[in-house]
Amino acid sequence: MARISFTTTNVEGPQTDVPSQQMFADGMKAAARFAEDPQGWLVLTGPSASGKTHLAVAIANRCIERSQTTFFIVASDLLDHLRATYSPDSPVSYDELFEQVRNVSVLVLDDLSMSNATPWAQEKLFQVINHRYNNSLPTVITVRGPLQRLDDALRTRLEGSDGTAEVVQLGNFNSRMIQGVGEVRAEMLQRMTFQNFDTLGGAGASAPEQESLDRALHTAEAFAANPEGWLLFNGPRGCGKTHLAVAIAGERLRQGSQVFFAFVPTLLDHLRATFSPDSQVGYDELFEQINSVPLLVLDDLGAESSTAWAEEKLYQIVVHRHEARLPTVITTVSKIEDLEDTKSRIASRLVDGLVVDWLPIVAPNYRDQRRRG
Repeated sequence: MARISFTTTNVEGPQTDVPSQQMFADGMKAAARFAEDPQGWLVLTGPSASGKTHLAVAIANRCIERSQTTFFIVASDLLDHLRATYSPDSPVSYDELFEQVRNVSVLVLDDLSMSNATPWAQEKLFQVINHRYNNSLPTVITVRGPLQRLDDALRTRLEGSDGTAEVVQLGNFNSRMIQGVGEVRAEMLQRMTFQNFDTLGGAGASAPEQESLDRALHTAEAFAANPEGWLLFNGPRGCGKTHLAVAIAGERLRQGSQVFFAFVPTLLDHLRATFSPDSQVGYDELFEQINSVPLLVLDDLGAESSTAWAEEKLYQIVVHRHEARLPTVITTVSKIEDLEDTKSRIASRLVDGLVVDWLPIVAPNYRDQRRRG
C-alpha cells in the first residue's frame, strides 16, 4: 500500500467504460486536492473495484509524506481492534485507541458499512463519525454502494449538507446493464411515453375511468420529475400500468439517472442464472444493483412462480428498498387483499402509506380494443 500514490495511479481508473473512467478522473482530482490541504470531509462511494480504496490510500500516503498524522483503517478492522482492547493482554486500552481514532489529524476510514453490523458496532462507528463531524476534523470515508443505504443519522453526516463534505461517486452502480440486464428496451421507451398516454380510455370509457387515467398520468409525471417514495400502479391487464412505468423510467434516463427496469419473473430468472459457472455477472453484484439503484421499476409483481426462493428474494429486495426509502415503481394486477393472502410479508411493506402511494387504474383493456379495431 505504501507504493500507491497519485503519480503512479492511472487517471482512467480500473474500469473500462468511459463514464466510469471520467468519474475516476474527477474523483482523483478531488482526492489530490484533499491530500494537499485536508479540510472537511471527502466521501468516496461506488461499487466494488471502482478505485475507492486506491484513492483513499493515495490520500493517506500523501498526508504522511507531508508529515501529517494520519490513521488509515478498514471499518471492520477498527471494530475488531476496539473489541480486542478488552482482552487483558491488549497492549493498548480501549479508551486510548478510541481517542486516537476520534481525534487523529486525518482519519481515513475504508469500506464503511452498517449492513450486518451489531448494535454495538453501529454505535461505535457513529460515535467516531459524529465526533469528527461536530469538530470538523479532516476525514476520508469510502462507502461501497450509494449513501441511501445508510441510516439517516449517519447519511446526513456523510452528505454534509452544511458544505463540510464532498461526495464523489466512482463507477456506475449498474455497469452490468450494458449486457441487457435491467435495461428498458429502446422500442418500449419510444412507444410508451407520457405524451402518447391516452387518458380518454378508448371507446366506451366512462368518466370515472377517464379520471382514473388522468390522475395516474399526472401522478406519474410528478414522480418522474422528483422521485420520492414508492409508486404502485394497480389495475387490470392492458390498462396502462406498464406504459406509465416505462414513461417514468424513460424520463429519469433522460435526466441522467440510473434505472433498473425488470419484469419480475425475468428478474428472478436473471438472479438464478448468476449461479451458473458461465455467468458473466455474480449473484452478489446483480443483487446489489437491484437493491441500491436510484430507481427500481418492478413490472407485474405477482406474475412470478411462487416458490419459497422467489418469495424470499423479492422480500429481501422490498425490505431493503423500503427501509432505505429508495424510489421504486411497481405494477401489479393484484389487489392488496390478494397480495396479503399470497405475499403477506411483502404486502406488509406495500401498505405503508408513508412510503407507498397506491394508484389504482380502472380503465378498459387497451390491447383488447386495438385487436377489435
